[in-house]
Amino acid sequence: MFALCGPALAEPPPLRIGVTISTTGQGAALGIPERNTLEVVGRDIGGVKLEIIQLDDAGDPTNATTNARRLATEDKVDVLVGSSVTPATMAVSNVAFETEIPHFALSPMPFQPGRDTWTFVMPQPVPLMAGVLFGHMKTKGVKTVGIIGFSDSWGDLWVKEFKASGEPTGLKMVADERYARADTSVAGQVLKLVSAKPDAVLVGASGTAAALPVIALRQRGYGGPIYQTHAAVTRDFIRIAGKAAEGVIFASGPVIAAARQPEGSLTKAAGVAYTAAYEAKFGAGTVNQFGAHMFDVFELLKRAVPVALTQAEPGSSAFRAALRNALEREKDMAASQAVYNYGPGNHYGVDERGRILITVKDGDWALID
Repeated sequence: MFALCGPALAEPPPLRIGVTISTTGQGAALGIPERNTLEVVGRDIGGVKLEIIQLDDAGDPTNATTNARRLATEDKVDVLVGSSVTPATMAVSNVAFETEIPHFALSPMPFQPGRDTWTFVMPQPVPLMAGVLFGHMKTKGVKTVGIIGFSDSWGDLWVKEFKASGEPTGLKMVADERYARADTSVAGQVLKLVSAKPDAVLVGASGTAAALPVIALRQRGYGGPIYQTHAAVTRDFIRIAGKAAEGVIFASGPVIAAARQPEGSLTKAAGVAYTAAYEAKFGAGTVNQFGAHMFDVFELLKRAVPVALTQAEPGSSAFRAALRNALEREKDMAASQAVYNYGPGNHYGVDERGRILITVKDGDWALID
């Protein structure tokens, strides 16, 4: 009798989740809160235990590729998560496509045609966030814009988006300056920006490195509005930029103002829960949207994993395909940063409910109505 009951009572195999993020290097301001968030998420979904394997890629695409391949082939994970910065994230996405493993991107990224099958992007896509920034510029009478951004795919994304959706609204780009993520000075680029006399400046950077142009612009006496992308929304930005951060305008996900959202907001409950759990462990005011993207991966898995389990067990290609299909079919998956609605032709899945405008006022975040 016991022998016959044994298989029925056996636990299902664990769900292995492989994470490669930037806990060192230029992306550490993003990767550390993502790593910290792994300490506040659950370890069980639908009766299946979660095994999380986390590696550091230091924001380097080569490291990210190596990590992702190890996680896929040696650790045989069912889910890939990462990375913290766009170039490394794109590298992980390539491995996910080749190995057919569902992948959650923690950084915004573009898709190459036909290679979006296995990657689901957690952060808000650039066009969505650009729309709210460009709209604000127009309401403030901005006509000319100088852009300074990273000399990589993240900076390229914002210049491309400005041409695609900013210029049709009447905005004109009068400068396009770039700098490397590891640069310690942007004096030359800022001098050219100031000389172009833009009505506003848009910074296409992320993490603490996004503060560098702001400090230099204010030191040069630039008094116009400065806009930042959602990749720059960190407390470290405020700390490093100091007084220069005052008045800078950011597109952001809603978790930054979770408790101040209307009661009917679908992102409020998850945002408040994440804020409470994270700040109880790491201190008041420590929540940022990079860690929230990691939290939201597990919120989506709570919806999709039970569906996939009806078709196959973790550890199999059938389960991975079922998980991908569940993510594409589930609707209104509410999380702290967005309400996700993926589909076979849409692996961004975020709408206007996943964005707000904020600024820095008296050294803290403040909502812009």
